[in-house]
Amino acid sequence: MNSPSHIAVLDIGKTNAKAVIVDASTGSEIAVRTTPNRVLSGPPYPHYNIDGLWRFFLDSLAEFARSPGFEAISITTHGASAALLGENGLAMPVLDYEHIYPDDIREYYAALRPGFDETASPSLSGGLNLGAQLHYQKTAFPDLFAKVQTILTYPQYWAWRLTGVAACEATSLGCHTDLWNPHTGSLSSLVDRLEIGALLAPLRSAFDPLGSILPEITLEIGLNTPVAVHCGIHDSNASLLPHLIRRKPPFAVVSTGTWVVIFGVGGHAGKLDPDRDTLVNVDAYSRPVPSARFMGGREFELLVEGCGPLDSGQAEKALPDILQNRLMVLPSVVRGSGPFASREMAWLSTENLTPARRHAAASLYAALMTDVSLGLVGADGPILVEGPFARNRIYLAALGRLTGRDVLALPGSTGTSLGAAMLAGMQPEASAPEPNDFTMPETFASYAREWRNLVSG
Repeated sequence: MNSPSHIAVLDIGKTNAKAVIVDASTGSEIAVRTTPNRVLSGPPYPHYNIDGLWRFFLDSLAEFARSPGFEAISITTHGASAALLGENGLAMPVLDYEHIYPDDIREYYAALRPGFDETASPSLSGGLNLGAQLHYQKTAFPDLFAKVQTILTYPQYWAWRLTGVAACEATSLGCHTDLWNPHTGSLSSLVDRLEIGALLAPLRSAFDPLGSILPEITLEIGLNTPVAVHCGIHDSNASLLPHLIRRKPPFAVVSTGTWVVIFGVGGHAGKLDPDRDTLVNVDAYSRPVPSARFMGGREFELLVEGCGPLDSGQAEKALPDILQNRLMVLPSVVRGSGPFASREMAWLSTENLTPARRHAAASLYAALMTDVSLGLVGADGPILVEGPFARNRIYLAALGRLTGRDVLALPGSTGTSLGAAMLAGMQPEASAPEPNDFTMPETFASYAREWRNLVSG
């Protein structure tokens, strides 16, 4: 089979979804369509608008089939989600992981879940532990759950929609689900406790082509020949994959979006603190990777809410005054996650809090939180930043000063589509990091010391 020249990627983030055509020779996105990832209020619980996403993907693939064309499909989605299939499609809606369950259900699950020493998965809020979602769905809606015949991890649900082939995959099972033991590379004891082992679809490699697009879908989107659909991958692990292929450890990848996910490749997987949102992820080759996370993109949006568009130079000009007057943000803006999950956020020295000053302080906050998380996973070597924060010069300069290591800003809005395209065999040359000629003022050192002292107290 010839290698594809164009690869279609279905990329579902928590906030937005997109369909992309990636040029296999360059890794560039040559066609992009986006849509909000809407959450419907119910019933029976808040859930993703799966029908809307499916219609969006079919329309996008039909448009791409006309031009520029594609010869393979790959898929990447956010974690903490699963699709529960019945006889004719979904038996239950795909649950929004931010939904909070009743106290009695949460308390029962807390006693049921395996320890951190087995799963390397911390106890997280809402349904961020996928095991908690499945327990909630089974406990609160037994009649609906009784109709479930197959459980798919989320990227593989979309592969199933396209091919009819059911699968699960390790990067999605290994991202803080409580369902996976990264030390043994196998399902955890929770699967038996929940009595769902017989429902889980077969485990497949992220790289596997599961099959061709179903004939009726091929006809609907206007393809002339069958197109292979690859198994798919968890989005943060998609961002990690290009670096695993190109670099030797140690290094760190900081994948930014709604979440900031830190991968400490070559770090210490055995010394993680479950109370500080550190965990072990599982990479595309099913290997454990020490990781940390905080909801950095969401936090940044909340901190600058209502400020409107802002030229980066305005925030940079405000920086010396911010540092001198100690305008700073203390964690956590979004409680329940990150290295300071139980702290109440606070603004300090908020006189004359202009949009430029808010942007600059939010950028410093994000860099300081990233630095803490890097330390928690024992990260070393160069730091590769991708996603929205790779375009934030204050963040990049602050992170370099905090760590004393090279910080490389990677071009492009996200690495998830590129990593997903690599599952279909694409191996373009590595993109050159974009230079950052912005330098942090010397007064940042004392500002950072004060922030650290305040959050450690």
